[in-house]
Amino acid sequence: MRRLPVIVVAVLAIGALSGVATYDARPQVWQEIAWPFPRDGWPAGRAFRCGVAFCGDDIELYLRPKIGFCNCDSGVADDDEVDRVADLDLMSQQFIALEPGKAVRIADMPGRLRAYDLTMPDGSRHGSVGIAVSRRCNLLVAVAQGKGAVSEIQRAALDFLGSSDIARWMTAAMDGR
Repeated sequence: MRRLPVIVVAVLAIGALSGVATYDARPQVWQEIAWPFPRDGWPAGRAFRCGVAFCGDDIELYLRPKIGFCNCDSGVADDDEVDRVADLDLMSQQFIALEPGKAVRIADMPGRLRAYDLTMPDGSRHGSVGIAVSRRCNLLVAVAQGKGAVSEIQRAALDFLGSSDIARWMTAAMDGR
């Protein structure tokens, strides 16, 4: 009689482990890639790519904190500040805002988001979204770009930045951890 419960437990354990393995084998929507930009006055950030299968087009997102670089009183105050700090110039010196920016809150940090048209160094056109949010006197910037519609780039970027793992990383990075 004792062997039956042991066998049942073993079968349940194997079934549970195979369920975990199946869960872990799911494809990641966003893949982390190497930071593609040369060094500048700020530490390298994190870079991610989302492919056509999940995002409808290839989208890349670049994200990094700029510790001590924000107005402690007003945070990210206006669209001009987003234009200046959002790292668009790392991809192209030729960018044009498509419309006035919008207030945004990411990982419980207030800031602004703005859509752009980029002319890449090879002459191709890409849509882009620049985001700057603040916490205390620190700034976190993100820029997402791709060949697709800016509205889709924005949706994919905000979904990704709102994910719990990235929100946790952003909060830790802003706290200097």
